[in-house]
Amino acid sequence: MTDAEWAVVRDALPVPAWLEGRGGRPEGYCHRQMLDAIRYVADNAIKWRAMPVDFPAWDRVYAFFRRWRDKGLAREFHDRLRGCARQAAGREAEPTAGIIDSQSVKGAASVPASSRGYDGGKKINGRRRHVITDSIGLLLMVLVTAGNVTDRQAARVMLPRLREKFWKITLVWADGGYSGCLGAWAREKLQLTLQIVKRSDDMSGFVVLPRRWCVERTLGWLMRSRRLVRDFETLPASSETFIYFSMAMLMSRRLARTASRPRGEQARWARAA
Repeated sequence: MTDAEWAVVRDALPVPAWLEGRGGRPEGYCHRQMLDAIRYVADNAIKWRAMPVDFPAWDRVYAFFRRWRDKGLAREFHDRLRGCARQAAGREAEPTAGIIDSQSVKGAASVPASSRGYDGGKKINGRRRHVITDSIGLLLMVLVTAGNVTDRQAARVMLPRLREKFWKITLVWADGGYSGCLGAWAREKLQLTLQIVKRSDDMSGFVVLPRRWCVERTLGWLMRSRRLVRDFETLPASSETFIYFSMAMLMSRRLARTASRPRGEQARWARAA
């Protein structure tokens, strides 16, 4: 991280328990070093044991990653950055609409049979990432499942959580994979409108579809992190945590660039966004 990026990240970090008098030992490593090491793993897809000597010992970095995964700190850190990124783009911190989609990726040999499956539509044996983003493509929620879990099955798990966490959201756009009785269920049980955006029969080749392109662009952003090009994680929770770190990396860089602009240019950028 650059110094400008660290200034953004530092304000969004969760406060350690020992600093608030809630017990626990003081941490022995700087958070900046640990986050740089995890970002290096996510960006370059190295093994934990191949950590360069410039970073702390690999087992200490992995212990830090595991603690943030199990206690939900990675998600909390990501959500704080998302609120800042939305405000920098001239929007409210809390979204009012979302877009849902999924992405299937091949599973490495380290992925156990209990959490992998075959996606017959994409002809992929591995896992599927179900994501919900806001209208500018920032991640709201992610669920990693086996590849044979359908979009509708995952949506029945994710939409209640989305409604509980983001109470302002009343509209979610989706593709044809979410059509059927799911829309009626969401409207009756969650007071949530699920609007299907379909391709027309006369379309051929690549076509930018309204709203759906935002979430598809987000899935493309994830593929910039080499660790996410294929699923290497034994636990689906680890895959979700790397997705949160990948998006946090994107947002922190964006916020650092915004902070370095003159105020007049920041206002023009926010209006354009």
